[in-house]
Amino acid sequence: MGNCLDSSSRVENAQNSSYPSKVTSKTSLSSVPSTLTTYSTRSTLTVPSYTERSANENLLTPRTEGEILSSSNLKDFTFNDLRNATRNFRPDSLLGEGGFGCVYKGWIDEQSLTASRPGTGMVVAVKKLKPEGYQGHKEWLTEVDYLGQLHHRNLVKLIGYCSEGDNRLLVYEFMPRGSLENHLFRRGSQPLPWAIRIKVAIGAARGLSFLHDAESQVIYRDFKASNILLDSEFNAKLSDFGLAKAGPTGDRTHVSTQVMGTHGYAAPEYIATGRLSAKADVYSFGVVLLELLSGRRAVDKTRVGLEQNLVDWAKPHLGDKRKLYRIMDTRLEGQYPKKGAHAVANLALQCIGSEAKLRPRMSEVLATLEQLQDPKNTAVTQPQTDRWQASSTIPRSPMRQYKSPRRRTPAGSPLPSYLRSPRVH
Repeated sequence: MGNCLDSSSRVENAQNSSYPSKVTSKTSLSSVPSTLTTYSTRSTLTVPSYTERSANENLLTPRTEGEILSSSNLKDFTFNDLRNATRNFRPDSLLGEGGFGCVYKGWIDEQSLTASRPGTGMVVAVKKLKPEGYQGHKEWLTEVDYLGQLHHRNLVKLIGYCSEGDNRLLVYEFMPRGSLENHLFRRGSQPLPWAIRIKVAIGAARGLSFLHDAESQVIYRDFKASNILLDSEFNAKLSDFGLAKAGPTGDRTHVSTQVMGTHGYAAPEYIATGRLSAKADVYSFGVVLLELLSGRRAVDKTRVGLEQNLVDWAKPHLGDKRKLYRIMDTRLEGQYPKKGAHAVANLALQCIGSEAKLRPRMSEVLATLEQLQDPKNTAVTQPQTDRWQASSTIPRSPMRQYKSPRRRTPAGSPLPSYLRSPRVH
């Protein structure tokens, strides 16, 4: 059976392929800034629990593992099924690797969901859990629980799972365009046109809005560019529900829980108090809007001073039309509607507000973004400034001209949900 790479090779290959790596370490809140690695999506933080209960006492739902697995609408694969689907987990089927384990490309029959010959049937991504680690098993079960019950066009589809002996695997639909993170930040990737960026933002907003407005509210808790997957038409789907949490009930405004997430995206009040609400997801969404506007990562230690933190650097420019051009992604070459850019900037500013209760609901964020698809908000205008000359190149059709980044393996898909970037644990 194919083996995962050793730890030193994993990080290097994950960074050079379409899959982000995950490095997890226990850390206190006070030590978070000094222990972060180069990028926010490659480091996560976990601070001590603020609840009276142990972090390991309960899963995100009160149901037992047996109840979760028996009640899900997912295919219960045998280990032999998935071994055959991935050609015995051969190295040339390896799509990537992360803290959770290895992810392999596989093929199954669309009707029977049994293993099929390579190149025939339906392509899937098979995530294989490392045998050790309670947290990994907990997140595996959480994904089965939530994605076994929640179905929406903007949530990645979980096809099935395997729980046989010590083996824990998940089988997902294969997302050919990979993650938003790789399209925005991967060296050598073609820049996403403005229209595609708005399309992705709308799709992701629909997914979050669905979770927040569900009869039993779900707080995603780890919204970031690497967890937004794109299909062949650049429709966005949320992936990686390992940290999802049931929202408050009754007249409660929040739930108290252990702080987990990704530095740079986590809401400040959640980090400070452990009090989690849907408005924490709204904050994270605002950070991703800034990434779409600027083409910069939420946290980038390769930059100097204030520019290392995207929110701190961009915030002073968001409400000033005369300064907005200073943070816009230069790879757009000025090919974006000025009015639309201002609207997105103002929306991002509301989402990252320090007062959680003043942030908009995701349904309101979605409504605002959908208005940007109005023709009057999509006309491309050149920024008027003598400090930055935009290109006059006529924009090409993004759907016909855009090509996804080169991948390490044929038809590889950078699925961050399969290979989570390091979190705060």
